[in-house]
Amino acid sequence: MDIASRHPARIAARTPHALGAVTAAAALAAIVTACGGSSDDGAAAQQAALTAQGQQIFRFETFGDEAKWTDVLRMNEPITAAVDPTTALSVGLKVDADALPPAVVAGIQNGSIDLHSPATTIALLKLDAVVGIKGTVTAVNGVDTLTRVGITCALCHSTVDDSFAPGIGKRLDGRPNRDLDVGAIVALSPALDAATKTTLASWGRGKYDPRFNIDGLSKPAVIPPAYGLAGIHSITFTGDGSEVAYWNRYVAVTQMGGLGTFDEPRLNLHITNGTTDLVSDKLPALQAYQLSIAAPPPPAGSFDAAAAARGKVVFEGAGQCATCHSGPLYTDANTTLHPVADSMAEPESPSYAARSATRMYRTSPLAGVWQHAPYFHDGSAATLDDVVRLYDTRRSLGLTAQQKSDLVQYLKSL
Repeated sequence: MDIASRHPARIAARTPHALGAVTAAAALAAIVTACGGSSDDGAAAQQAALTAQGQQIFRFETFGDEAKWTDVLRMNEPITAAVDPTTALSVGLKVDADALPPAVVAGIQNGSIDLHSPATTIALLKLDAVVGIKGTVTAVNGVDTLTRVGITCALCHSTVDDSFAPGIGKRLDGRPNRDLDVGAIVALSPALDAATKTTLASWGRGKYDPRFNIDGLSKPAVIPPAYGLAGIHSITFTGDGSEVAYWNRYVAVTQMGGLGTFDEPRLNLHITNGTTDLVSDKLPALQAYQLSIAAPPPPAGSFDAAAAARGKVVFEGAGQCATCHSGPLYTDANTTLHPVADSMAEPESPSYAARSATRMYRTSPLAGVWQHAPYFHDGSAATLDDVVRLYDTRRSLGLTAQQKSDLVQYLKSL
């Protein structure tokens, strides 16, 4: 069933070069300028246009990485042969409910659309409905065929609210997809050897190693949130770059396989993909969008307000948390990086940080910390209760059971 053909206009409206919000914001900027609006109004409108453009890049731009995912890894082949929607959802891929035409919604609900057919996955890709996956679907002998496939930032750094069904709902950009089994997905590639497939399959859900293809080691880190970054310069676990654009370039070129260049003298790393730069001119807008994504507030009723108030006192006092999780951003990352010995994660040899440019760790900001379990760069603390217990033990704080409980409630309130 060609479900994409039921709403062809929606397809055009969801491409990275579409008009949509980008055109609307740009038009607003032009109107403000033409009508003699204040410079502040004009600047705000221009920033809105840049942010809207960044949203499209974040959601739909591959930076030409089809060269890796199609030409090298041949991922279009296993998707076409064996990845039906049920399988895709089982490895953590998400579907954007807003991209589904009403007829498709009805077909899913009444069972007339087969969720166990790879052809349905191809139809969803044609609709730009699979979060973080961009497919080129071409009619071959009258049959829709996935000829090229690439990935976007949203693959790892977006999820959905499950408002339609588990794994299907409205986009929640910036939230790490801790359901996503990246390694298992990439291991489907027919171009990889058995040893590499085994390593990738061992990573597990919500984890990814952004150094594995650089140094050959396998020490996956949890996928970090891409929200609440405004005002924070050291935005990765190891604080390698001074702005979001640094890590965006690293990921776009070295991990996604986008066409462009990444240079890091501290790692003696110099990578250029292709002869055309499809990355650099998109970084300002992409960064603007990411910096606009606020940390999600805690759900109503998800914490005990009275206990959280007591926990704040523990956080700032006996718990010693505010020593590093300081200021309004709950981090000293803009001024300080910490040696590996200070890490609360499980001991590693070599450490994840030892493979980075700084060889140190930053203090993670805490806004929205309720949302992205498990904790620490390696996910070794499953819950906030585990985090507090670990800190209390390793730092010999001597917190009472009540203090630890109150501190957890405070963290849930951030």
